[in-house]
Order: sequence, then structure tokens, then C-alpha cells
Amino acid sequence: MPAESTERVHLSVAEARALCERAMRGIGYEPEEARILADHVLDAALCGYEYSGLPKLLNVADHPRFQARRSPIRALRETSVSVLFDGGNQSGMLGMYYATRAVIERAQPHGFALVGVNNIWMSGRSAYYVEMVARAGLIGIHTVAAPPLVAPLGGAKAALGTNPIAFGFPMEGDPLVIDLGTSAFMGTDLQFRQRLGIPLPEGVAIDEHGRPTTDAVAARRGALLPFGGHKGYALALAMHALGMLCSPAADQENTGYLFIAFKPDLFVPLEDYRHALAAEIAVIKATPRQEGVDEIRIPGERAYRERARRAREGLEIDRRIHDALIALAEGKSRLIACRTP
Repeated sequence: MPAESTERVHLSVAEARALCERAMRGIGYEPEEARILADHVLDAALCGYEYSGLPKLLNVADHPRFQARRSPIRALRETSVSVLFDGGNQSGMLGMYYATRAVIERAQPHGFALVGVNNIWMSGRSAYYVEMVARAGLIGIHTVAAPPLVAPLGGAKAALGTNPIAFGFPMEGDPLVIDLGTSAFMGTDLQFRQRLGIPLPEGVAIDEHGRPTTDAVAARRGALLPFGGHKGYALALAMHALGMLCSPAADQENTGYLFIAFKPDLFVPLEDYRHALAAEIAVIKATPRQEGVDEIRIPGERAYRERARRAREGLEIDRRIHDALIALAEGKSRLIACRTP
């Protein structure tokens, strides 16, 4: 949801991109790194996810691992169809961008590829990466085992991450993209609301004593809840188990990221698959609707529409976020600090 502020700043796409790149160069990123980070958050903003858009660059600057030494991403183990990367303590939006390119490059000649990454932090929207894979004519599956922020079912303390899973499927027109977290509320949105003092919805978080809360600061002391009760909890545990393939030992803070990509034409010709999936989607959208429902939407459809509209009209952000990004661009570390849990 938009920040609860009457002061909003309208930016064209070009203005937003320039601001993002300047902010990232202002805190030490090279121009190409700044471009990659800016592209990621700008796409999130265009798709209508304000909390995962430009404010996320402030999360980069004030992340505890940002000040630690970074090193180039390097392969730890690899075969012709797989590679495990040490991300060198890079931002996850950089690490996963290069991992996505790697999984595409390996899957194209071999039909299938697995890429794992560890030692990165804060990877951004998983939809961004699986869309890249799908637009390359591949089916992509991306999983994350994130740092503890979510209580297990019935638990009063965080033990699992928000642990998203995302899928990208090539299709006629825009790909089918499905991206969901296994928590009842997303961690990036929690940080956004904590930064701006916006309350949480009911029923998504508990405080450090295990009591329901709508206060973002209290939720950071406590935990988010899994979505859908035992179903979300089970999915979160499955994502954690997959992430352990990529993360060293049992270090819960050093998260694991896994990417699987393969060619549809291992089974059917790509164009036949694209056409068949588009036809299936058309059948689903033509399903008779319940009373009061205007349209049956497909996951990702709203985001594509928002992206097209905002690309024309520009976007709005909270003035506090805008001013904080300008301060970063000018080399002044003036952030809207998240209130300390």
C-alpha cells in the first residue's frame, strides 16, 4: 500500500532511474552495479510494489552487511549443468542478477541447469528473475531460504524466513509469472512500514511475547506468521530445505538461493508450449464469474498492466524516501532510519 503521507513526489521513469543510479553510486557502487540495482527496484515500482521499489535502495544502504568487505562472485562447485556461487557478500540484487544470467546460459545448450548462491543478502523480487528466464524461452523456478523472520506454526519466535518461491513460464505475449512468499506478510513491506511508521494489517504478526500486533517495530522483535497456517508453514520449510543445498553448514543467517531452469522443448516444441499455455489461460479467464467479480485475473497480470501505465505516466514516492535518496546521491548518509526493534 502507498505510504500514509500527504507529500508525494512524481517522477518520470527517466528521473526515477537517474535518481536510483545516483544514489547507488553515491554509496560506492560502480556504474554497472548501480544500473543493475536501479533496474530492479524501478521495475518493482512500475509493477505497483512501492515497498519493494525505490525505498529498497535505502535498505541496501542501511543493511548491516553493507559495510562489510565485498569480493567478486566466484564459483565454488560446478558441472556443465550446475554451479554453486559464493556471492562475496554482495547485494542479493546483484548476486541473483548474475545467477539468473548463468542459469540461462547453461540451460540453453544443455536443456537444463541448476544454479545456487550463498553469501548474498536482500535479493529483491523473485518475479524479476523468473521473468528474465521465461523471456529467454525457459521455464524457471526460483526458491529462497531467507534469514529467520517467520514463526513456525504455533511458535512464538522467528525460525524460518519469508522464503518465497517463484515460477516463470514462457507464453505467447507476456510470460506467466507466479511469485509468492510463504509468510502472511512480506519482509520488505514490513521494513517499509517500520521506516515510515505505518501499521501492519491484523493477523500477520506477533510481538516478542507471542501476542498479535500491528506495530512493525514490535513485529521485528517478534515474528511474522506463515500464510495459510500449516500450508504456508510447510512450504516455508520446503524452501528452507532447498536453500540448505546452497548455504554452508547450518548457518541460518547465510541464506541459500536456488534457481532451476529448463527448456520446454525437452518435452514439446517451445512454440507449441507457448500457444497451449496461452490457450489454457484464455479458458481460465473465460470461466463464469461469481456475483460482483468483474474479471478473473491471472497472477502477474495486474503487474504487467501497472508497468505499462506507469511507464507512460511516471510514478509517485513518499517525499521522505525521495529526499533520503537524494542525500545518498550527494554522499550524505541521511536515511530515514528504521526504528530499532
